[in-house]
Amino acid sequence: MAITSASGIDAAPRKQTLASNYVDFTSAATEGWAQQYLPDLMEKEAEVYGKRTIAGFLAQVGAEEASASDRVIWSEQGRLHLAYTCKYKDSNNTYEVENDMDGNAVGTDHGLRVGDIVIMTSASATAKGYISAIDEDGDNAAEFTVLAYADDHMTSADALNSTATTSELHRVLVIGSEFEKGSNARTAANTPKFKSHSNKHLIMRDYYEISGSDATAIGWVEVSGEEGQNGYLWYLKAEGDTRARFTDYLEMTMLEAETAHADAGAIGGTDGGALQDGTQGLFQAITSRGHSTTGITGVNAATDLAEFDAILAVFDENGAIEENMMFVDRSTSLAIDDMLASMNSYGAGGTSYGVFDNSEDMALNLGFSGFRRGSYDFYKSDFKYLNDKGTRGGLNDTVNAIRGVVVPAGVSSVYDEQLGKNMKRPFLHVRYRASGTESRKLKTWVTGSVGALTSGVDSMQVHYLSERCLVTQGANNFMLMN
Repeated sequence: MAITSASGIDAAPRKQTLASNYVDFTSAATEGWAQQYLPDLMEKEAEVYGKRTIAGFLAQVGAEEASASDRVIWSEQGRLHLAYTCKYKDSNNTYEVENDMDGNAVGTDHGLRVGDIVIMTSASATAKGYISAIDEDGDNAAEFTVLAYADDHMTSADALNSTATTSELHRVLVIGSEFEKGSNARTAANTPKFKSHSNKHLIMRDYYEISGSDATAIGWVEVSGEEGQNGYLWYLKAEGDTRARFTDYLEMTMLEAETAHADAGAIGGTDGGALQDGTQGLFQAITSRGHSTTGITGVNAATDLAEFDAILAVFDENGAIEENMMFVDRSTSLAIDDMLASMNSYGAGGTSYGVFDNSEDMALNLGFSGFRRGSYDFYKSDFKYLNDKGTRGGLNDTVNAIRGVVVPAGVSSVYDEQLGKNMKRPFLHVRYRASGTESRKLKTWVTGSVGALTSGVDSMQVHYLSERCLVTQGANNFMLMN
């Protein structure tokens, strides 16, 4: 079945009020107004797009807090246990540490120590061994020597069998330690890695203006809008729509914003390539510190249990938070519904009846709001931002389009630099600039000579301002569905 949408609809907002926004009472082109008969006027403006605003996502999954600094800094826990990837070095049972298990280059800064019992794996074998020496002469402290428990050579055929290649990555996992009787204490200690993140506030502004004459012009259309405006003055609608659009921008920016590199063309940013301007939105935070379905083998936007199982495996490797919210676009929502329906025994050869005791004579429910797989609960919700054609929904046919986002429910513990103590906060929360006398969460003020009487300008000028940033804690527990 093909669906054809009307084209040529021009309902976009204009920068200013024009004559084309009003009915011309003298033109024959305006049908009934050029004759003596009064038409049957339907005064109320039809709300053909329903609820047009998209704000609400952050209100559901996060919180808002005041901030009195230019930059927000927070610290997060690192992994507790020691695991690395390494490469075979030579036939003396020597290996070279490459990365930690999150893919970060280790260099000489690793936590392996003499006396550690480790599990070594390759593509062809697994063996347990004992670290007998670590190169600490300053040349290459990332090298370690490991002796096998089951064989005198970790690289023999019945152990790791890697003497033929030095490019194959191995994995090493510390599982404990062993020392002889009367041995001395260890001489090296492991300390937790300090891992901090930061984000800077972004100043957002908007503006609306109408002349004093137009502010008094009565209209024949009774306006309405998301901000509660109503009446027969068109500027009420225009100002209300500007405010509603700005409120949406506050959320859209927190989702989409990116930090700018020096000389990238964004505002400022000249500190030798360091991230300077812009602010890190949710999608960039997940891309840089979290996960995406494009990075999981065989997974697109999850449409079957095998793909979801791959997602669960990634969550198992991280925080393993049991409750997660999925905010998805329409196609992904329907695909998940179809996937779950196919798992339902009532769906074999027909449909599943639902909502009223599974009665066939009552309502038919073909949708699912949540499900449990393994030890994880997923709650599904439509994401208007990803469906509305005027926002991200109009970009869903592009490369690497975002089909949804998986957000952990609950709160996390984080050390707050300003308060000097650990705080329990939602994984997502918005920080806005505020002090005792000034709040920049959402400022609105009026200037001019219409109502405000603050200047000699014959107009009403409405200003909107907000200064805020998004804090994405524990981004390793988030996932973008691309």
